[in-house]
Amino acid sequence: MTDTETPMPAAASPKVDPATILAVIPTLNEARHIEACIRSLMAGSPDLRRVPLLVADGGSTDDTVAIVQGLRGEFPNLGVLNNPKRLQSAALNLAAATFASDAARILVRCDAHSIYPDNFILDVAQSLTDTGAASLVIPMDAEGETCFEKGNAWVVDTPLGSGGAAHRGGKASGWVDHGHHAGFDLGWYRRIGGYDETFSHNEDAEYDVRLGKAGGRVYLDAGIRIRYIPRGSVSRLAKQYYGYGKGRARNVRKHGSRLKIRQTVPIIAFLGSALGLLASLMYVPALLLPLGYVSILAAASVLVAWKHKSACGLFAGLAAGTMHMSWAAGFLREALLPNTNQNAR
Repeated sequence: MTDTETPMPAAASPKVDPATILAVIPTLNEARHIEACIRSLMAGSPDLRRVPLLVADGGSTDDTVAIVQGLRGEFPNLGVLNNPKRLQSAALNLAAATFASDAARILVRCDAHSIYPDNFILDVAQSLTDTGAASLVIPMDAEGETCFEKGNAWVVDTPLGSGGAAHRGGKASGWVDHGHHAGFDLGWYRRIGGYDETFSHNEDAEYDVRLGKAGGRVYLDAGIRIRYIPRGSVSRLAKQYYGYGKGRARNVRKHGSRLKIRQTVPIIAFLGSALGLLASLMYVPALLLPLGYVSILAAASVLVAWKHKSACGLFAGLAAGTMHMSWAAGFLREALLPNTNQNAR
């Protein structure tokens, strides 16, 4: 966080007109989560029914679209947009270019894996207007449903998980360099060209770099929080963080950005463990490197299980290790052997 000073409006701002807002949910095979997400977004003020809510679907093969279509009778402001490029970045760009009315001034990004507080869309639009920010970011509070998801959720918001990023459980509002995107000033969004659609992951961080260079500012509103359901299996979590790592490497290459300390730790752990295993073929004590890392994860699992009084906490170390190793593998893969087919998920 670069500045925790909270801007104070000189007077109460007028209520944001719902007609100036466009809300978008990018989806791809989200049948398990999409109905709960939509219902949470529509809970609260009747004004929410005046906000166009688009589900930009990337070609789901499950019942995602059918579920959304079934809800349109209850929520007439709900629509489905076909997103042939499949990526989240393309979904937001397509919605902004095709479905934003002439009156639209604010773009709200929603995540199908999240449960939103009442009036979330209106609150994001109001905060964006009150602060004068070019984009608004918010904290994510991870909550699991299955045992693995709970272990994942309990560790992801800690320094051992995602490294203590400001938007991971952060409590203080203020100006930041980056965070979990919730809302955009459409003027700024169009001015800098929206998301870079060559990014399958990390498109939000890449956007914030360009925004900062153009003079736009990012505000973290810790008063608007979302419940996020993390990935529920090792394979899905590994795929997610492998993509994050690749995206970060592309960001570094494109903008010359430097990694933060919390982003270098997984790379060190990955290389140390890999080199230790290889070296142990000739020098057995080298196994202390990977064993030391596994011991840290095991200790973390026990501590998390004890803290939450649940055996599900024993999955915390497995989840953290999956994040570290997958992120580092993705970063190194992209840094050393750049993939020209960036639209592949």
